[in-house]
Amino acid sequence: QVVLVESGGGLVQAGGSLRLSCAASGRTFSNYGMGWFRQAPGKEREFVAAMNWGDGSTYYADSVKGRFTISRDSAENTVYLQMNSLKPEDTAVYYCAASVEIRWRRDYTDSVSYDYWGQGTHVTVSS
Repeated sequence: QVVLVESGGGLVQAGGSLRLSCAASGRTFSNYGMGWFRQAPGKEREFVAAMNWGDGSTYYADSVKGRFTISRDSAENTVYLQMNSLKPEDTAVYYCAASVEIRWRRDYTDSVSYDYWGQGTHVTVSS
């Protein structure tokens, strides 16, 4: 089992920044990749960013490229999402996810490729 605990959400003005944290515990050695997704009320869950746990390579949705950065602190088993130049359309509940499936390497933008999810943290961007 992998347990993910998120923090860092809140209210910020447009153009501001937030850093989300996802602390992982449990059998993290078996992970293939980590991801961040978001979901606004009434909308489907949307891929934001992902990282290969083994080599640290990163991937981003077009909507956040150049503004968001996914990173890790391997010693602390923590994944971060640095969000800069925030826009009102970034408002959503953000979820951290972990995959133990080899298919993640091919399907990291699909929520079904992830096995464990955090509780979600709210991000609200005011205009």
